[in-house]
Amino acid sequence: MSLIEWKDEFNLGIEDVDSEHRNLVALINALHDSMLAGAGRADVVEGITEIYTLVSAHFVREEALMREMRYLAFAEHKEDHEVLLDDLREIIEQVRSGGGYAEARLSADLQFWFSDHFRTHDARLHQHADSEERPLW
Repeated sequence: MSLIEWKDEFNLGIEDVDSEHRNLVALINALHDSMLAGAGRADVVEGITEIYTLVSAHFVREEALMREMRYLAFAEHKEDHEVLLDDLREIIEQVRSGGGYAEARLSADLQFWFSDHFRTHDARLHQHADSEERPLW
């Protein structure tokens, strides 16, 4: 069962960004499924690290796009990116160092953060992108 179902509202209308978002959702769903199947600590660290790697590269590209567009909500959007990256680094370190983690809590946190980010920050970016006349990516 998928943790996050892809919805059309997640699309920004910028194919490269949308493709990366779909890949990210697929990674989150794969990690969730793996944890439900009893994944070990090393597999969880690997899954979170893969998510972290993809999302950090994606954020660099998305932030460059926002700067190019002179997006007025850039600072707020970037701050939300930084919060997620900090949270993911903390989770990776906690799990790697042998600390406990709750699969259900991790899945719920990832689901909330990404769904909320898509609905709020990325939705506003989409509205701004729609108002632009020039290529965006």
